[in-house]
Amino acid sequence: MRNCFLSLVCVVACGFVPSCRADAPQWVEVKSPHFSVITDAGDKRGREVAMRFEQMRSVFGALMTKAKVNLSVPLQIVAFRNSKEFRDFAPLWHGKPGHFAGLFQAGEDRSFIMLDLSLDNPWQVVFHEYAHQLMNANVNQALDPWFEEGFAEYFSTIEIDNKEAKVGRPSEYAYRVLQQMGWMKTADLFRVQHNSQTYNEGDRQTVFYAESGMLVHYLYDNKLLAKVTQYFNLKTNEDVPIEDAIQRAFGMTSAQLDKKLQNYVSSGRFLFYPIPTPPDIVSSGYTVAPVSAADSAAVLADIHLHSADYQDKAIVEFQEILKNSPDHAAALRGLGYAYLRKKQYDEAADYFHRAAQFDSKDPRVHYYSAMLLSREGSFTDRTHLPEMIKDLEIAISLDANFADPYMLLGLAQSYDGDRVKGLENMRKAVELSPRNEMYQFNLAQMYMSNQQFDQGLALLHGLEKTQDPQLAAHVRQSIAQAEQIKSLMKQGPVRVRLDPPPDASDDVKTGEEGRSPDPLIRSNLPSKTLSRPAEDTRPIQYVQGTIKSVDCSVPPSAVMIVVVETGATLKTWKMKVADVSQLTLRANDKFSCDWTKQKAGVNYRVRGDAEGDVIWLGLQ
Repeated sequence: MRNCFLSLVCVVACGFVPSCRADAPQWVEVKSPHFSVITDAGDKRGREVAMRFEQMRSVFGALMTKAKVNLSVPLQIVAFRNSKEFRDFAPLWHGKPGHFAGLFQAGEDRSFIMLDLSLDNPWQVVFHEYAHQLMNANVNQALDPWFEEGFAEYFSTIEIDNKEAKVGRPSEYAYRVLQQMGWMKTADLFRVQHNSQTYNEGDRQTVFYAESGMLVHYLYDNKLLAKVTQYFNLKTNEDVPIEDAIQRAFGMTSAQLDKKLQNYVSSGRFLFYPIPTPPDIVSSGYTVAPVSAADSAAVLADIHLHSADYQDKAIVEFQEILKNSPDHAAALRGLGYAYLRKKQYDEAADYFHRAAQFDSKDPRVHYYSAMLLSREGSFTDRTHLPEMIKDLEIAISLDANFADPYMLLGLAQSYDGDRVKGLENMRKAVELSPRNEMYQFNLAQMYMSNQQFDQGLALLHGLEKTQDPQLAAHVRQSIAQAEQIKSLMKQGPVRVRLDPPPDASDDVKTGEEGRSPDPLIRSNLPSKTLSRPAEDTRPIQYVQGTIKSVDCSVPPSAVMIVVVETGATLKTWKMKVADVSQLTLRANDKFSCDWTKQKAGVNYRVRGDAEGDVIWLGLQ
């Protein structure tokens, strides 16, 4: 799956474009009801591209009951007139661009689909990835790669005319691959994970994609999708071994499934489903407008900015645009985002401010500005929260389907004291992007802070098998803390604080680990890194004692001297509180620097001999 420059109309002094030719193509933007297509292949081809995506969107919605067809991240489609131009955006392999029919590049702020219109049939390639995005918007957990890729292959072959849509016509290419290169055992197919060699390289990768697509066709044709659900429940929720799960779900051994699948393919008798062309496909009324050299250059630089291989090039491109057009809002925004990713916050703030002056209706400018504030510590410094909340509310008003602003807004509102609205907006982020594990984790933390432990634990347990090792460590820690707090609540009410969230605007991971290994389409999928401290593996202990004194001379920290009676002996502990404003206290308790002779129960982690770090405190 699923992380020469284009010839442009000449700009002043030719500073940005490698060559200024009289025959340089004019870029146009075609806008359909749900898509924007930028192309240098003319308005006719641009309309065709927009129509194809409108068709795919409508057919998906017609086939999938109650499916959501709005994506949670804004999508820009760029259609290139030839392969030479297209290759300037291809991911590099050993320093050279690869050969692809289409590309998908994802980000938290914008995603891009790029296709080469000089090829006979680029549609299957990009529709494969678009199907992934539609699935992401409708399924709340990741499924095994064989089903994810098989599903995308199944929908990528949709054919549509004015009367009907044909769904499920198998790929002739996949049929030839399996006939010539052989089969994988289905049990081995089911074992493949995203980090598997089979998924990422070589001939076995090609077989994996072909066989996954054919298997999903077989499951659809034989009405076995309910069995697939049963299989995933057995494997994921009950930890049943793959062969046993196949036997119990499909009523046959894995070897028998191998034989049935191969007989199905060799028979050549595949079903496909004609359905009336959905009536809501709007085929007229598209708008077409010329795109200036600076505007098209900004879009292309934005693509480079979101690619691991071209980020430095993007900065140069944005700077060149601004030399000739100092007030170009998109270039200002793009350069600000580039500096934000480089953690050059003063520069980022300046460019975002200038971008907002020239285009106050750009949701990404307001979203980026909020990201900048969140990076500068607004979750602990509340003076920035009102400004951050305002920017996010504006971003959402300008693009109601953009998921990440809801997530940041939910966190900001919770830290600002409005937990009801915070929880509502975090739920909205999860609703828009149900498979985003960070959203789920943050929502779980917010449930915990509201003492809704059952809801929070349900989300956390669903994340226990995440493929992200760093997130898995945080999940384990959160589950342990939640279970402990539930136990403490039996002694009386407990006030729970919202832990500092993973940095929602942290730099994304880039590089080969973020790219889809699809043999026909490569994606540069960013994966958020968690900026929280490494998991603290010290055991949590509990002790009852008397607070003798409190030293608050170095705010926001404090050091408590606690005397603990053990049998006939007394032991004096030095207990450190990292931040008194963030300390978890029993409900209605308030921290005081004036405590003397105050009895209390303390949860802590041992720091040294008779020293500890306090994580919870309850007065007695």
